[in-house]
Amino acid sequence: MKAIKCLKYGGPENLVLTEVEKPTPKENEVLIRIHATSVTTSDVLIRRMQESPISKFILQCVFGFGKPRKPILGMVSSGIIESKGKRVSSFNIGDEVFAYGSVSPTKRHFGSYAEYICLPEDWHIAHKPINISHNEAAAIPYGGLLASHLLSKTDIKKGDKVLVYGASGSIGSMAIQLAKNAGAIVTSVCSGRNFDLVKSLGSDLEIDYTAKDADLKLENYNYVLDAVGNSKSSTLKEKSKKALCPNGKYISIDHGIPLTPKDAFLNLKILVEQEKIKPVIDRIYPLAKMAEAHSYVEKGHKRGNVIVSMDHAG
Repeated sequence: MKAIKCLKYGGPENLVLTEVEKPTPKENEVLIRIHATSVTTSDVLIRRMQESPISKFILQCVFGFGKPRKPILGMVSSGIIESKGKRVSSFNIGDEVFAYGSVSPTKRHFGSYAEYICLPEDWHIAHKPINISHNEAAAIPYGGLLASHLLSKTDIKKGDKVLVYGASGSIGSMAIQLAKNAGAIVTSVCSGRNFDLVKSLGSDLEIDYTAKDADLKLENYNYVLDAVGNSKSSTLKEKSKKALCPNGKYISIDHGIPLTPKDAFLNLKILVEQEKIKPVIDRIYPLAKMAEAHSYVEKGHKRGNVIVSMDHAG
């Protein structure tokens, strides 16, 4: 099968298209023929490995020194079950599914930058929502689960004011929708060119972080949700941390290790099928242009998600 291997840490040129052996499912696994995966900010951070010396050492203890221990990156997939182990009972051959390979901080499965992947049936796998495509399904798990993690630290009540910093990215675009579903009045912080996008997702008010007077538009919020974390900062962001109501709360995606419980994963499927949330796709690349997709994500200005489609010719 075709797959993208990360030969060593560094630039996107280290992502190389190659032929590898097609995996065989174990007794409790399904073999998924992948139709689409996504390139996430986390994928880029792992590939670059350009953290501070202490953080870099810790990360390489987890992922491998000098190069990834598991060279086929990617944790998001949407596709069709081609075969399964004899103990699998939840899925049948031909089922359309989507999956996320991070069950907990200590249970991760990379390998979605490929035409096939094997995953245990009791991991984060579910039948694909019937009202969306494989490309759209691949745009759900990463941003949806991390946004769900942010929302799990809140107790949003109808009418609460919520500010989402980094509202147009994969996490932020989901955070807007989840907060609106909870009854919040949402203010979105992003560039002006993304105002139409966030409005379409339910945003009530928008602040352009590039504007000189942006901080003057801040109000007091019950919750400030930072969907970009330590990777980006600005004067507006620093001031937004203090723009809180009494007992208000600032929550960053970089506060602790995000948890991705299965009930949150399954809840995303339900919300998509109920048309209460929708995935946002910026660009779609073919597998052979994975390096180009990484370069685009690395610029830090993507709108929603960047998808890699096995069915896309370019």
